[in-house]
Amino acid sequence: MRRVSIQGNRFTGLDQQADSTAINVVIVNAAAVSRSYYKDAYDPNAKRLPTCWSNDTQRPAPEVPPDQRQSMRCIDCTNNVRGSGTGGGRACRFSQRLAIVEEQALDTVYQLQVPASSIFGKAQSRSSMPLQAYAKFLSGHGTPSAAVVTKISFDTGSPVPKLFFYPQRPLEEDELQ
Repeated sequence: MRRVSIQGNRFTGLDQQADSTAINVVIVNAAAVSRSYYKDAYDPNAKRLPTCWSNDTQRPAPEVPPDQRQSMRCIDCTNNVRGSGTGGGRACRFSQRLAIVEEQALDTVYQLQVPASSIFGKAQSRSSMPLQAYAKFLSGHGTPSAAVVTKISFDTGSPVPKLFFYPQRPLEEDELQ
């Protein structure tokens, strides 16, 4: 799976919109909100699996080795408490994976992992919506995400990568095919 990175408030890993601060894509699918906990500090040069994770935000995934499970239920986990992570947040973080295609290249699917700061919250304006508010906006208009070009941009006022979602235009009939 090709992945899009959001490190340093830049989108990297795309073919058509390389190293950009905003991208135009079509969201073709979305996984459920999940959680992941990394025992060690973040190292941008190391690729490693989380220590513990949950695919449903309720219990550790069955694939988590028993000796790495932090708790039997996410709600009871000490890493699910504000202040357990760096910067006052939770050490066990929410995220959501999106399958996206670029507006100019609808045949190549990429994975974008959206952090918690970009999932939850209220829309600041119609052009500054977190993912769940954006999904609710589209649903309220009877529009599936796979039928519209979405602009994803960074919140320039945030100290951590935070994304906003905004509808650009409906797909043309030939693009839908």
